[in-house]
Amino acid sequence: MSDELQEDRVSGGTGTGQAEYSPEKTELPKLEAPKMEEHPMEEAVPEVPEVDAPAASPQTVAEAALFPPLEAAPATVERDRKMDLLLDLTLPVAIELGRTNLQIRDILDLRRGSVVEFEKLASEPVDVIVNGKKMAEGEVVVIEKHFGIRITNLIETSERVKSLGK
Repeated sequence: MSDELQEDRVSGGTGTGQAEYSPEKTELPKLEAPKMEEHPMEEAVPEVPEVDAPAASPQTVAEAALFPPLEAAPATVERDRKMDLLLDLTLPVAIELGRTNLQIRDILDLRRGSVVEFEKLASEPVDVIVNGKKMAEGEVVVIEKHFGIRITNLIETSERVKSLGK
């Protein structure tokens, strides 16, 4: 290249008065990050070590996030311990086939082979009573030589809570 052409290129001219674009000679303005006001929480944030990563561009900086290990809160541990104590409690469970009212005379007349008729129909589900409160309904099943109950309906929690006041 001639010296005249070299000078034109450096000065931005082509010798003809027109500007020539040269990517080798074009400089990008350097950008600076805006200064942030100091935040009181910045002192509590640990410094993050730099991570080796492939270089993408000189302006891109990525840092790995560090989080402290999760630990159970003391209140949670205490609550779990108390819950374990409750889960070990035993409550009485009864199955109610039905109810009826009898006069004292009829009760005194009961003998072996007497039949007492309940108000509940044979096709109706039986009640599952836990600690004196109705919790569910079910149907009677026989498992080998033992009776059992197949739960068919759970009483809504709101209904169970209402029955606690009775």
